[in-house]
Amino acid sequence: MGTIIALANQKGGVGKTTTAINLGAALARNGRRVLIFDFDPQANSTAGLGMRTQGLTTYDVVVGGTHANDVVVETTIENLSLIPATPSLAGAEVELVPMMAREFRLRRALEPLRDRYDYILIDCPPSLGLLTVNALAAADEVIVPVQCEYLALEGLGQLTSTLELVRRNLNPHLSLRGLLLTMFDGRTNLSQQVADEVRAHFAQTFKTVIPRSVRLSEAPSHGQSIFQYDPSSRASAAYDALAQEVIAGDNKRETGPGQKEVAR
Repeated sequence: MGTIIALANQKGGVGKTTTAINLGAALARNGRRVLIFDFDPQANSTAGLGMRTQGLTTYDVVVGGTHANDVVVETTIENLSLIPATPSLAGAEVELVPMMAREFRLRRALEPLRDRYDYILIDCPPSLGLLTVNALAAADEVIVPVQCEYLALEGLGQLTSTLELVRRNLNPHLSLRGLLLTMFDGRTNLSQQVADEVRAHFAQTFKTVIPRSVRLSEAPSHGQSIFQYDPSSRASAAYDALAQEVIAGDNKRETGPGQKEVAR
């Protein structure tokens, strides 16, 4: 059974899409079968992977009830697939309101795909609306990208409260996989202070830190992951390290005490 991970933060510009693309690519490079579900009406994951949507999208899956298998497209990266989005997804927030079990539409759509993929990454919109609630109701875990800037902790309390409400009412198995520090600039004291503050408040913070990188910002405009655009960059090394953390954490949970690690 694959793991469904939502990449969520109601603040925009913190690196959710960048992480969805590059963590997905890094996991795929390590032999994992990965699906990215673009659930942001801005459709940046779709564009960032160089895909041009002409057919069915995430809107059709969640609102129209189209089988998710029929919407999957293959990317240029081996082992990495995508369910693309278009701006029409913005209308889903309104159209979902009168639907029965509206918070569980995405969960029901993704369940049949669990056996096909090791990881399903949901790129959430920068809000705590119905789309994000659907993603949290469907997910096993949440990764929260946090920009290393002054207002980094702003809104994290609200997100934590939302996660607790989802656990209590919709998805008791949802867990916080970790906070991911992004856009870290080692030349400034501010980045280090923010990183220290986040680690002090949240023990579940990844060891890996994603650096601020021009090459990382340029890659989506070429429709490529950082591994295709600049495989020798610090950013590609960082996302590979993040993938190793995710894989190691899963292997540790699978083996348990006194058991040998199961080869995947």
